[in-house]
Amino acid sequence: MTSTPLPASRPPTSPPTSPPTSSPVPSPVPSPVPSPAGPAVPVPFGRTVLVFVLTGLLATGHLYGVIPLFDTMSNDWGTSATTLTWLVSAFGFGYASGFLVFGPLSDRYGRRRVIVAGMAATALTTALVAASTGAGTAIALRFVEGATTAAFAPVAFAYIAERIEPRRRGVTMTSVTSAFFASAVIGQLAAKAVADLAGWRTVFLVGGAAFAVMAVVLARVMLPDTATGAVANPYAAVPALVRDPRLVLLYAATLVILGAFVAIYTALQLEGPAEIAGNPAALLALRATALPAFVAIPFVTPWLARIASGRRAGLALVVAAASAVVIAVTASGVVGLALLLAVFAFAIGIAAPSVIETVGGLAGRARGTAVSLFTFFLFVGASLGPQAASALAEHGFAVLVAAVAVALLAGAALILTASAIRAR
Repeated sequence: MTSTPLPASRPPTSPPTSPPTSSPVPSPVPSPVPSPAGPAVPVPFGRTVLVFVLTGLLATGHLYGVIPLFDTMSNDWGTSATTLTWLVSAFGFGYASGFLVFGPLSDRYGRRRVIVAGMAATALTTALVAASTGAGTAIALRFVEGATTAAFAPVAFAYIAERIEPRRRGVTMTSVTSAFFASAVIGQLAAKAVADLAGWRTVFLVGGAAFAVMAVVLARVMLPDTATGAVANPYAAVPALVRDPRLVLLYAATLVILGAFVAIYTALQLEGPAEIAGNPAALLALRATALPAFVAIPFVTPWLARIASGRRAGLALVVAAASAVVIAVTASGVVGLALLLAVFAFAIGIAAPSVIETVGGLAGRARGTAVSLFTFFLFVGASLGPQAASALAEHGFAVLVAAVAVALLAGAALILTASAIRAR
Protein backbone atom coordinates (compact mmCIF):
# COMPACT_ATOMS: atom_id res chain seq x y z
CA MET A 1 0.00 0.00 0.00
CA THR A 2 1.31 3.38 -0.93
CA SER A 3 0.83 6.27 1.36
CA THR A 4 -0.58 9.51 0.18
CA PRO A 5 1.91 12.32 0.72
CA LEU A 6 0.83 15.01 3.12
CA PRO A 7 0.37 18.45 1.66
CA ALA A 8 3.26 20.78 2.28
CA SER A 9 2.71 23.07 5.20
CA ARG A 10 2.35 26.73 4.42
CA PRO A 11 3.91 29.44 6.53
CA PRO A 12 1.43 31.48 8.44
CA THR A 13 0.44 34.65 6.68
CA SER A 14 0.98 37.95 8.40
CA PRO A 15 -1.96 40.30 8.79
CA PRO A 16 -1.85 43.31 6.54
CA THR A 17 0.07 46.18 7.95
CA SER A 18 -2.19 48.96 9.16
CA PRO A 19 -1.53 52.50 8.03
CA PRO A 20 0.60 54.61 10.33
CA THR A 21 -1.32 56.43 12.98
CA SER A 22 0.52 59.66 12.26
CA SER A 23 -1.18 59.91 8.85
CA PRO A 24 -4.88 59.04 9.32
CA VAL A 25 -5.87 60.78 6.10
CA PRO A 26 -5.21 58.92 2.84
CA SER A 27 -2.24 60.16 0.87
CA PRO A 28 -3.14 62.47 -2.02
CA VAL A 29 -0.73 60.37 -4.11
CA PRO A 30 -1.33 56.69 -3.32
CA SER A 31 1.60 54.44 -4.05
CA PRO A 32 2.02 50.68 -3.76
CA VAL A 33 5.71 50.96 -2.99
CA PRO A 34 7.31 51.59 0.40
CA SER A 35 8.65 54.90 1.62
CA PRO A 36 12.32 55.52 0.94
CA ALA A 37 12.83 55.60 4.68
CA GLY A 38 12.35 51.85 4.86
CA PRO A 39 11.35 49.95 8.01
CA ALA A 40 11.33 51.55 11.42
CA VAL A 41 14.73 51.45 13.12
CA PRO A 42 15.61 53.03 16.49
CA VAL A 43 17.05 56.51 15.99
CA PRO A 44 19.86 57.94 18.17
CA PHE A 45 17.49 60.63 19.42
CA GLY A 46 19.85 62.92 21.36
CA ARG A 47 22.58 62.90 18.71
CA THR A 48 20.06 63.44 15.92
CA VAL A 49 18.50 66.48 17.59
CA LEU A 50 21.91 68.00 18.42
CA VAL A 51 23.32 67.54 14.91
CA PHE A 52 20.16 68.77 13.19
CA VAL A 53 20.01 71.86 15.44
CA LEU A 54 23.67 72.71 14.77
CA THR A 55 23.23 72.20 11.04
CA GLY A 56 20.09 74.34 11.08
CA LEU A 57 21.92 77.16 12.86
CA LEU A 58 24.76 76.95 10.35
CA ALA A 59 22.58 76.68 7.24
CA THR A 60 20.06 79.45 7.88
CA GLY A 61 22.65 81.50 9.76
CA HIS A 62 24.46 82.02 6.46
CA LEU A 63 21.37 83.74 5.10
CA TYR A 64 21.64 86.47 7.76
CA GLY A 65 25.37 86.30 8.57
CA VAL A 66 26.38 88.53 5.66
CA ILE A 67 24.44 91.53 7.01
CA PRO A 68 27.11 92.78 9.47
CA LEU A 69 29.74 92.39 6.72
CA PHE A 70 28.22 95.02 4.43
CA ASP A 71 30.42 97.91 5.54
CA THR A 72 33.70 96.01 5.17
CA MET A 73 32.73 94.50 1.82
CA SER A 74 31.55 97.89 0.61
CA ASN A 75 34.94 99.40 1.44
CA ASP A 76 36.79 96.58 -0.35
CA TRP A 77 34.80 96.84 -3.55
CA GLY A 78 33.75 100.48 -3.57
CA THR A 79 30.11 99.40 -3.71
CA SER A 80 27.22 100.86 -1.75
CA ALA A 81 25.80 98.92 1.16
CA THR A 82 22.37 99.15 -0.50
CA THR A 83 23.66 97.15 -3.46
CA LEU A 84 25.09 94.56 -1.12
CA THR A 85 21.65 93.82 0.33
CA TRP A 86 21.31 91.64 -2.76
CA LEU A 87 23.76 89.26 -1.08
CA VAL A 88 20.92 88.42 1.29
CA SER A 89 18.21 88.34 -1.37
CA ALA A 90 20.27 86.19 -3.76
CA PHE A 91 20.88 83.59 -1.04
CA GLY A 92 17.19 83.70 -0.12
CA PHE A 93 16.00 83.14 -3.70
CA GLY A 94 18.45 80.27 -4.14
CA TYR A 95 17.42 78.84 -0.79
CA ALA A 96 13.69 78.88 -1.59
CA SER A 97 14.26 77.47 -5.10
CA GLY A 98 16.44 74.65 -3.78
CA PHE A 99 13.66 73.45 -1.50
CA LEU A 100 11.62 72.52 -4.57
CA VAL A 101 14.49 70.36 -5.82
CA PHE A 102 15.92 68.52 -2.84
CA GLY A 103 12.77 67.43 -1.02
CA PRO A 104 11.38 65.54 -4.02
CA LEU A 105 14.85 64.16 -4.81
CA SER A 106 15.03 62.74 -1.29
CA ASP A 107 11.74 60.90 -1.94
CA ARG A 108 13.53 59.25 -4.84
CA TYR A 109 17.11 58.76 -3.61
CA GLY A 110 16.84 58.76 0.18
CA ARG A 111 17.06 61.35 2.96
CA ARG A 112 20.61 60.75 4.17
CA ARG A 113 22.11 60.58 0.70
CA VAL A 114 20.60 63.92 -0.34
CA ILE A 115 21.44 65.79 2.88
CA VAL A 116 25.04 64.59 3.03
CA ALA A 117 25.68 65.34 -0.66
CA GLY A 118 24.03 68.75 -0.28
CA MET A 119 26.10 69.76 2.73
CA ALA A 120 29.29 68.60 1.01
CA ALA A 121 28.41 70.74 -2.00
CA THR A 122 27.63 73.69 0.29
CA ALA A 123 31.09 73.42 1.83
CA LEU A 124 32.46 74.23 -1.62
CA THR A 125 29.93 76.90 -2.64
CA THR A 126 30.35 78.73 0.68
CA ALA A 127 34.13 78.76 0.49
CA LEU A 128 33.95 80.06 -3.10
CA VAL A 129 32.21 83.25 -1.93
CA ALA A 130 35.49 84.16 -0.19
CA ALA A 131 37.14 84.33 -3.64
CA SER A 132 34.68 86.93 -4.97
CA THR A 133 36.36 89.81 -6.79
CA GLY A 134 33.32 92.09 -6.73
CA ALA A 135 29.69 92.45 -5.79
CA GLY A 136 28.37 90.89 -9.00
CA THR A 137 30.40 87.71 -8.58
CA ALA A 138 29.52 87.50 -4.90
CA ILE A 139 25.79 87.87 -5.59
CA ALA A 140 25.89 85.06 -8.17
CA LEU A 141 27.84 82.81 -5.82
CA ARG A 142 25.46 83.58 -2.97
CA PHE A 143 22.56 82.35 -5.10
CA VAL A 144 24.39 79.08 -5.71
CA GLU A 145 25.31 78.84 -2.02
CA GLY A 146 21.67 79.28 -1.03
CA ALA A 147 20.53 76.64 -3.53
CA THR A 148 22.90 73.95 -2.22
CA THR A 149 22.20 74.86 1.42
CA ALA A 150 18.52 74.10 0.77
CA ALA A 151 19.35 70.38 0.77
CA PHE A 152 19.06 70.38 4.56
CA ALA A 153 15.77 71.87 5.77
CA PRO A 154 13.00 70.06 3.83
CA VAL A 155 14.82 66.73 3.85
CA ALA A 156 15.53 66.99 7.59
CA PHE A 157 11.84 67.64 8.30
CA ALA A 158 10.82 64.63 6.20
CA TYR A 159 13.44 62.47 7.97
CA ILE A 160 12.12 63.57 11.38
CA ALA A 161 8.54 62.78 10.39
CA GLU A 162 9.53 59.29 9.23
CA ARG A 163 12.28 58.21 11.62
CA ILE A 164 11.68 59.88 14.99
CA GLU A 165 9.22 58.04 17.20
CA PRO A 166 5.89 59.91 17.49
CA ARG A 167 6.22 60.87 21.16
CA ARG A 168 9.50 62.69 20.43
CA ARG A 169 8.66 63.98 16.97
CA GLY A 170 7.15 67.28 18.09
CA VAL A 171 10.11 68.16 20.31
CA THR A 172 12.57 67.34 17.53
CA MET A 173 10.67 69.33 14.90
CA THR A 174 10.32 72.31 17.21
CA SER A 175 14.00 72.23 18.20
CA VAL A 176 15.13 72.35 14.57
CA THR A 177 12.63 75.06 13.66
CA SER A 178 13.71 77.11 16.67
CA ALA A 179 17.31 76.82 15.45
CA PHE A 180 16.27 78.32 12.11
CA PHE A 181 14.69 81.30 13.85
CA ALA A 182 17.52 81.72 16.37
CA SER A 183 20.06 81.75 13.54
CA ALA A 184 18.81 85.21 12.56
CA VAL A 185 20.56 86.54 15.66
CA ILE A 186 23.32 83.97 16.18
CA GLY A 187 24.43 84.03 12.53
CA GLN A 188 25.00 87.77 12.59
CA LEU A 189 26.82 87.75 15.91
CA ALA A 190 29.12 84.89 14.87
CA ALA A 191 29.90 86.40 11.46
CA LYS A 192 30.75 89.76 13.00
CA ALA A 193 33.03 88.17 15.59
CA VAL A 194 34.96 86.22 12.93
CA ALA A 195 35.16 89.21 10.58
CA ASP A 196 36.48 91.49 13.34
CA LEU A 197 39.27 88.98 14.02
CA ALA A 198 40.27 87.90 10.51
CA GLY A 199 38.27 89.74 7.84
CA TRP A 200 35.03 89.04 5.99
CA ARG A 201 36.51 86.44 3.62
CA THR A 202 37.42 84.25 6.59
CA VAL A 203 33.73 84.08 7.50
CA PHE A 204 33.06 82.11 4.31
CA LEU A 205 36.18 79.97 4.60
CA VAL A 206 35.26 79.01 8.16
CA GLY A 207 31.69 78.45 7.04
CA GLY A 208 32.81 76.13 4.25
CA ALA A 209 34.92 74.10 6.68
CA ALA A 210 31.97 73.90 9.09
CA PHE A 211 29.68 72.56 6.36
CA ALA A 212 32.28 69.92 5.46
CA VAL A 213 32.44 68.80 9.09
CA MET A 214 28.65 68.66 9.34
CA ALA A 215 28.44 66.55 6.17
CA VAL A 216 30.68 63.94 7.81
CA VAL A 217 28.79 64.07 11.11
CA LEU A 218 25.39 63.80 9.40
CA ALA A 219 26.59 60.75 7.45
CA ARG A 220 27.49 59.06 10.75
CA VAL A 221 24.40 60.04 12.73
CA MET A 222 21.58 59.63 10.20
CA LEU A 223 20.24 56.14 9.56
CA PRO A 224 21.09 54.55 6.19
CA ASP A 225 18.59 54.82 3.35
CA THR A 226 17.29 51.26 3.33
CA ALA A 227 15.23 51.64 0.16
CA THR A 228 15.80 53.90 -2.82
CA GLY A 229 13.95 54.45 -6.03
CA ALA A 230 10.66 54.03 -4.15
CA VAL A 231 9.18 57.01 -5.97
CA ALA A 232 9.84 56.85 -9.68
CA ASN A 233 8.97 60.50 -10.30
CA PRO A 234 8.66 62.48 -7.06
CA TYR A 235 7.61 65.63 -8.92
CA ALA A 236 4.48 63.81 -10.11
CA ALA A 237 3.15 64.35 -6.58
CA VAL A 238 3.05 68.14 -6.92
CA PRO A 239 -0.22 68.46 -8.93
CA ALA A 240 -2.09 66.23 -6.48
CA LEU A 241 -0.69 68.12 -3.50
CA VAL A 242 -1.73 71.54 -4.81
CA ARG A 243 -5.19 70.20 -5.65
CA ASP A 244 -5.77 69.27 -2.01
CA PRO A 245 -7.68 72.28 -0.56
CA ARG A 246 -6.35 71.58 2.92
CA LEU A 247 -2.73 71.86 1.78
CA VAL A 248 -3.48 74.94 -0.34
CA LEU A 249 -4.88 76.69 2.74
CA LEU A 250 -1.87 75.66 4.82
CA TYR A 251 0.61 76.85 2.19
CA ALA A 252 -1.17 80.21 1.94
CA ALA A 253 -0.97 80.59 5.73
CA THR A 254 2.72 79.63 5.65
CA LEU A 255 3.53 82.85 3.78
CA VAL A 256 2.50 84.78 6.90
CA ILE A 257 4.56 82.89 9.49
CA LEU A 258 8.12 83.94 8.72
CA GLY A 259 6.95 86.96 6.72
CA ALA A 260 5.41 88.45 9.87
CA PHE A 261 8.49 87.69 11.95
CA VAL A 262 10.90 89.29 9.47
CA ALA A 263 8.59 92.27 8.88
CA ILE A 264 8.43 93.11 12.60
CA TYR A 265 12.18 92.93 13.11
CA THR A 266 12.87 94.85 9.89
CA ALA A 267 10.44 97.52 11.05
CA LEU A 268 12.37 97.88 14.30
CA GLN A 269 15.41 98.81 12.23
CA LEU A 270 13.62 101.05 9.74
CA GLU A 271 10.98 102.76 11.83
CA GLY A 272 11.27 101.74 15.46
CA PRO A 273 9.44 103.43 18.35
CA ALA A 274 10.79 106.75 19.55
CA GLU A 275 12.38 105.27 22.67
CA ILE A 276 14.71 103.03 20.64
CA ALA A 277 15.21 105.11 17.48
CA GLY A 278 18.87 105.85 17.03
CA ASN A 279 19.86 103.52 19.87
CA PRO A 280 21.76 100.56 18.36
CA ALA A 281 22.27 98.94 21.76
CA ALA A 282 18.52 98.90 22.42
CA LEU A 283 17.84 97.48 18.96
CA LEU A 284 20.36 94.68 19.49
CA ALA A 285 18.85 93.92 22.89
CA LEU A 286 15.36 93.71 21.39
CA ARG A 287 16.57 91.33 18.70
CA ALA A 288 18.25 89.18 21.34
CA THR A 289 15.00 88.82 23.32
CA ALA A 290 13.88 86.28 20.72
CA LEU A 291 16.63 83.84 21.73
CA PRO A 292 15.27 82.90 25.20
CA ALA A 293 11.83 82.42 23.63
CA PHE A 294 13.18 80.03 21.02
CA VAL A 295 15.22 78.13 23.62
CA ALA A 296 12.11 77.67 25.76
CA ILE A 297 9.95 76.26 22.98
CA PRO A 298 11.27 72.66 22.93
CA PHE A 299 10.72 72.39 26.69
CA VAL A 300 7.02 73.24 26.48
CA THR A 301 6.37 71.23 23.33
CA PRO A 302 5.47 67.97 25.17
CA TRP A 303 2.58 69.79 26.84
CA LEU A 304 1.50 71.62 23.70
CA ALA A 305 1.61 68.33 21.76
CA ARG A 306 -1.65 67.39 23.47
CA ILE A 307 -3.34 69.88 21.15
CA ALA A 308 -3.88 68.74 17.55
CA SER A 309 -1.18 70.21 15.32
CA GLY A 310 -3.51 72.26 13.11
CA ARG A 311 -5.37 73.77 16.04
CA ARG A 312 -2.06 74.40 17.81
CA ALA A 313 -0.71 76.32 14.80
CA GLY A 314 -3.86 78.41 14.46
CA LEU A 315 -3.97 79.32 18.15
CA ALA A 316 -0.26 80.20 18.09
CA LEU A 317 -0.84 82.70 15.28
CA VAL A 318 -3.74 84.18 17.24
CA VAL A 319 -1.39 84.71 20.21
CA ALA A 320 1.21 86.29 17.92
CA ALA A 321 -1.47 88.59 16.48
CA ALA A 322 -2.63 89.58 19.97
CA SER A 323 0.91 90.51 21.02
CA ALA A 324 1.28 92.55 17.82
CA VAL A 325 -1.96 94.40 18.57
CA VAL A 326 -0.73 95.29 22.07
CA ILE A 327 2.56 96.55 20.59
CA ALA A 328 0.63 98.68 18.09
CA VAL A 329 -1.79 100.33 20.52
CA THR A 330 0.41 100.86 23.60
CA ALA A 331 3.57 102.79 24.40
CA SER A 332 5.10 99.99 26.41
CA GLY A 333 8.69 101.26 26.66
CA VAL A 334 11.79 99.24 25.87
CA VAL A 335 11.23 96.64 28.61
CA GLY A 336 7.57 96.15 27.77
CA LEU A 337 8.35 95.97 24.07
CA ALA A 338 11.03 93.36 24.76
CA LEU A 339 8.54 91.19 26.66
CA LEU A 340 5.89 91.52 23.95
CA LEU A 341 8.42 90.65 21.25
CA ALA A 342 9.43 87.58 23.23
CA VAL A 343 5.79 86.45 23.32
CA PHE A 344 5.50 87.18 19.59
CA ALA A 345 8.64 85.18 18.78
CA PHE A 346 7.53 82.31 21.02
CA ALA A 347 4.17 82.06 19.25
CA ILE A 348 5.73 82.18 15.78
CA GLY A 349 8.19 79.49 16.87
CA ILE A 350 5.29 77.26 17.93
CA ALA A 351 3.29 77.84 14.75
CA ALA A 352 5.94 76.85 12.19
CA PRO A 353 6.64 73.25 13.34
CA SER A 354 2.95 72.73 13.99
CA VAL A 355 2.17 73.53 10.36
CA ILE A 356 4.99 71.22 9.23
CA GLU A 357 3.48 68.42 11.31
CA THR A 358 0.06 69.05 9.79
CA VAL A 359 1.40 69.15 6.23
CA GLY A 360 3.38 65.94 6.74
CA GLY A 361 0.33 64.14 8.10
CA LEU A 362 -1.75 65.09 5.08
CA ALA A 363 0.90 64.30 2.46
CA GLY A 364 1.48 60.62 3.25
CA ARG A 365 4.19 59.13 1.05
CA ALA A 366 4.69 62.44 -0.76
CA ARG A 367 5.92 63.93 2.53
CA GLY A 368 9.30 65.09 1.20
CA THR A 369 7.71 66.96 -1.69
CA ALA A 370 4.98 68.44 0.52
CA VAL A 371 7.47 69.70 3.11
CA SER A 372 9.61 71.15 0.33
CA LEU A 373 6.62 73.20 -0.78
CA PHE A 374 6.10 74.29 2.83
CA THR A 375 9.70 75.51 3.19
CA PHE A 376 9.48 77.21 -0.20
CA PHE A 377 6.45 79.24 0.88
CA LEU A 378 7.99 79.87 4.31
CA PHE A 379 11.03 81.59 2.81
CA VAL A 380 9.08 83.33 0.06
CA GLY A 381 7.17 84.89 2.95
CA ALA A 382 10.46 85.78 4.61
CA SER A 383 11.52 87.56 1.40
CA LEU A 384 8.25 89.49 1.27
CA GLY A 385 8.50 90.57 4.92
CA PRO A 386 11.18 93.26 4.40
CA GLN A 387 9.30 94.59 1.37
CA ALA A 388 6.13 94.92 3.44
CA ALA A 389 8.05 96.71 6.18
CA SER A 390 9.59 99.08 3.66
CA ALA A 391 6.25 99.83 1.99
CA LEU A 392 4.51 100.63 5.27
CA ALA A 393 7.42 102.38 6.98
CA GLU A 394 6.19 105.86 5.99
CA HIS A 395 2.97 105.25 7.93
CA GLY A 396 4.81 104.51 11.17
CA PHE A 397 5.72 101.52 13.30
CA ALA A 398 2.27 101.12 14.87
CA VAL A 399 0.50 100.89 11.50
CA LEU A 400 2.95 98.28 10.26
CA VAL A 401 2.57 96.13 13.38
CA ALA A 402 -1.22 96.41 13.15
CA ALA A 403 -1.05 95.22 9.52
CA VAL A 404 1.07 92.27 10.65
CA ALA A 405 -1.58 91.42 13.26
CA VAL A 406 -4.29 91.37 10.59
CA ALA A 407 -2.17 89.11 8.37
CA LEU A 408 -1.55 86.73 11.28
CA LEU A 409 -5.26 86.49 12.05
CA ALA A 410 -5.93 85.72 8.38
CA GLY A 411 -3.26 82.99 8.52
CA ALA A 412 -4.83 81.54 11.67
CA ALA A 413 -8.24 81.45 9.98
CA LEU A 414 -6.78 79.58 6.99
CA ILE A 415 -5.10 76.98 9.21
CA LEU A 416 -8.17 76.39 11.37
CA THR A 417 -10.32 76.07 8.25
CA ALA A 418 -7.91 73.47 6.84
CA SER A 419 -8.07 71.56 10.13
CA ALA A 420 -11.87 71.58 10.04
CA ILE A 421 -11.88 70.14 6.51
CA ARG A 422 -9.48 67.42 7.63
CA ALA A 423 -11.73 66.45 10.52
CA ARG A 424 -14.72 65.67 8.27
